[in-house]
Amino acid sequence: MKSQLWRDLADLSSAEDFFAYFDLTFDPRVMAVSRLHILKRFHDNLSCVDGLQSLDDPTIRDVYRSQLADAYSEFAAGVAPTAPAFPGLGRMSGGFVALSNVRRSKTAAPENKTSESAAP
Repeated sequence: MKSQLWRDLADLSSAEDFFAYFDLTFDPRVMAVSRLHILKRFHDNLSCVDGLQSLDDPTIRDVYRSQLADAYSEFAAGVAPTAPAFPGLGRMSGGFVALSNVRRSKTAAPENKTSESAAP
């Protein structure tokens, strides 16, 4: 059976939710630019903590809070490492696809024609 801590964590869906849960303050401007990077760094930091699963909930909560605060402070202070948090994005070519270049796949489902099917 999962503890209340794990149930609480499962309900968090945004960076702001994590900060509110762990009672951490943040600058909305930093969060607007770096939220995914902060959460990625938080995840990476937690993966380096040995024996985390064997700790009791209050200690785990303290470790999570500390690691999230550390991840945020790197980006808030502008000293985050230069290695990209999402290296796959750098391999993308272009970045813009014109709507005229988007075509329907032959395997795509047919359109739902609600106007025709709604008529008696």
